[in-house]
Amino acid sequence: MSRSLRLLLSLPLITLLAACGKQPEKTASVPAPAEAAAPAKLESVDQRASYGIGHNLGSKLGQDKVLQLDKEALKAGLADGLAQTASRVTEADLDAAFNALQERAQTQAAAAAEKQLAEGQAYLDKNKAKAGVTVTASGLQYEVLKSGTGAKPTPTNTVKVHYHGTLTDGTVFDSSVERNEPIEFAVTGVIPGWVEALQLMSVGDKWKLTIPANLAYGPRSTGKIPGNSVLLFEVELLEVK
Repeated sequence: MSRSLRLLLSLPLITLLAACGKQPEKTASVPAPAEAAAPAKLESVDQRASYGIGHNLGSKLGQDKVLQLDKEALKAGLADGLAQTASRVTEADLDAAFNALQERAQTQAAAAAEKQLAEGQAYLDKNKAKAGVTVTASGLQYEVLKSGTGAKPTPTNTVKVHYHGTLTDGTVFDSSVERNEPIEFAVTGVIPGWVEALQLMSVGDKWKLTIPANLAYGPRSTGKIPGNSVLLFEVELLEVK
């Protein structure tokens, strides 16, 4: 599969749909929908690649929570597009439909972010009451798991750390521990919660950080991290460069 095709299939659904909707309208007559195809053969390279494209697209559509997919309309669109015939829906109507989906997605995302914010605050309130948890003026929460005696980083330093990051429900979103590969980065090159915590730690320290959303990624979603998520990290400071 070409790099450009892989990129297209990796795009969010709304972006993909919008791109599909920008095809120029044709003036050819619209044929009747094609009859159901016979069971697919998956023997040749082209057949398998074609199936892979369809499966990839179908998987993304099946996971989407914004679009209420109409399979018959989807089949008709694919058939007409492959046949290079005119769109049965005008450009204006397509734009209106995609805009409506975009608005629906934004509404759903906003509602999910508000729910996540409330759940995160409840988690923070409960966690700060635990024995051994320190809360800084910014709202960062940390617990010392192991104490070291080495140097403390400054904003100009680069550090080497091991870390394991999860959401409050236990979902792992990133972990140098699982990769068995410590990472190096500038102290000021990470999220605010880390920047603050690192400058409080000494080499050899291992802390559990509970980072409020405003000290992490805020309302925006990032990879496996939903908007307004509280992030949990076990961080071990191995070296100050």
